[in-house]
Amino acid sequence: MARALITIPPNPKRNSIIEIRVLIQHPMETGLRPDAEGKVQPRNIIRRFECRFIVGDKSDLIFSAELFPAISANPYIAFHLRATQNGTLNFQWTGDNGFAQTETAALVVV
Repeated sequence: MARALITIPPNPKRNSIIEIRVLIQHPMETGLRPDAEGKVQPRNIIRRFECRFIVGDKSDLIFSAELFPAISANPYIAFHLRATQNGTLNFQWTGDNGFAQTETAALVVV
């Protein structure tokens, strides 16, 4: 399991615009570079990131990104959200070789 860092402002005011920041540790290999023995290393990238806002049974996609081999190792993504109500943010990364990771964080507005 990769280590994910998620930064959400604590207790934002209702209807304020907040910045959500996420970073995940991942080696990100393009599939184009040779290793020490001259063999091309297999591709290993995170291909998609999604963030959903969940309130009760309702789940809304609020941000998504398709990632490509040029993305750096340990991809950092930042996006903005209007904090309208309490809920759960669900973050999901998917990639090559069956990589999938999901993290959640509570959003509590005041």
